[in-house]
Order: sequence, then C-alpha cells, then structure tokens
Amino acid sequence: MQFLKRMLARQDNGPAGEPARAQRRLRLLLVDENPTARDVIARRLSHLAYDVALAEDGFRALSLLQTRPVDIVLIDMDLLLLPAVTVMRKIRSGRIAPDACFVMIADRPDAPATVAALEAGADDLIVKPFDFDILDARLRHLCQRAEQMGVLARHNAELDARIARRAVELGETRDALQEMEMDRARLVSSIAALHAEIERLQSDQA
Repeated sequence: MQFLKRMLARQDNGPAGEPARAQRRLRLLLVDENPTARDVIARRLSHLAYDVALAEDGFRALSLLQTRPVDIVLIDMDLLLLPAVTVMRKIRSGRIAPDACFVMIADRPDAPATVAALEAGADDLIVKPFDFDILDARLRHLCQRAEQMGVLARHNAELDARIARRAVELGETRDALQEMEMDRARLVSSIAALHAEIERLQSDQA
C-alpha cells in the first residue's frame, strides 16, 4: 500500500516534486438513441472538461471504439437496436476498450436491471434525473481507481519479470555449481589415480 501511495504521489507531483499539472480531460463515449438526451448530456459533460464522443446506438459505439480510445463509456440502458447489456458484453469480451470504465444510465431504479448491468461488466449505474456534479465526481473516482489498479498491475508485472530473471540467474548458478562439482570430482579421481600409479611404481622399484 505504501508503494502505491508513493507511485501515485510521484504521478501527482511530477518526477522531482514539481507541482501537479492540470488534470487531463477525460475521454468519454456516450451511447444513447435519444438525440435530445445525447445533446444535453454531451453539452453538460463538455463543460465539465470531458472530451465527448457520441454514438446513436450500440452498433455505432462498437465501430467507434475500434479506432477511438476512451476512458469512460456511458451507456443508456434503454437501447433498442442493440441492448445495452449486449453492447457491454461485446465490448468486454472483445477487449475493444480494455482500460475503459463503464457506466450505465437507467430511467428508474430497477434491481434486476442493475444486477444484470453489473454482472455484464458495468462499473457503476446511475438513475435519471441525476446531478451532473455528482456524476462528474463518480466518473472521476472510477477513472482514478482504474489508474490505481493499472499502477498495481504494472508493478506486479515488473515483479513477475524480476522473479523470472532471478529464477533464470539461479538456474544458471545451479548449473555452474553442478559443473564445478563434476570438475572437482574428476580432479579428485585423477589425483587418486595418480597417487595409485606413483605407489605402484614405487612398489615395482622396491
């Protein structure tokens, strides 16, 4: 945990304790078949420092994600052409946006729908009408958590690589020691044979 805090502190303060740079704009894909809702949500999120891309249905979202990296995918639960949960599963299973956070938008509280969305891979679900400041806080929290998990994943990968290198080094050292032991055994055998030959020659002379 202390390692993670130090890593995040370096990210916030820069490599030499410099002041933190301005927070980057998060890239968000909004998937909603309602053009009015798309425009309103996109405008408000743009004012909150998001770079917003729009998809009018799930098929368009899948196409956009092939070439456009995003931090957040915001999906309306009431998609008709391709259901929201199906879109979620296709994105997750295809690893089209492996580092993105997924948030579903519901028109009303619905426990079964919420469970289905979370089981499909959603990171969060919000219910209309929602406060945009609260939505902003939740989205940024999700992204921060994802970045922290990324730091841990990279650290674990580095540890795994170091362990693998160490295992190779230990294996090479073990092989070298075995070879030295074999050389020593051959040397001892040669010395013993030499002593035996000397003793035989001395016996013959006597």
